[in-house]
Amino acid sequence: QVQLVESGGGLVQAGGSLRLSCAASTNIFWLNAMEWYRQAPGKQRELVAKITSGGGTNYADSVKGRFTISRDRAKNTVYLRMNSLKLEDTAVYYCAAVEVGATTWGQGIQVTVSL
Repeated sequence: QVQLVESGGGLVQAGGSLRLSCAASTNIFWLNAMEWYRQAPGKQRELVAKITSGGGTNYADSVKGRFTISRDRAKNTVYLRMNSLKLEDTAVYYCAAVEVGATTWGQGIQVTVSL
């Protein structure tokens, strides 16, 4: 089973930037996709960004133009670069590895955007 370790979260002022990392225990190119989700208090978990094995990307409308998902093959790591952060981006962010018939989740990492 794939293991995922997220890092890079924290507290940032509105308008600032953060980069989240998700290190996988397997070759990420063997996976169907890698995804970033987030869950704010009292809200459902939502898909933020996705990168497929072929390199295609998708973003939630709320983050398009501000967030960028990328990957490093040598490090088996997926990144989420978050620019122009807003208060409403505050959430726990989760990395997910998508395989045929299974999705593995990271432990989640807090991102807090303040005034």
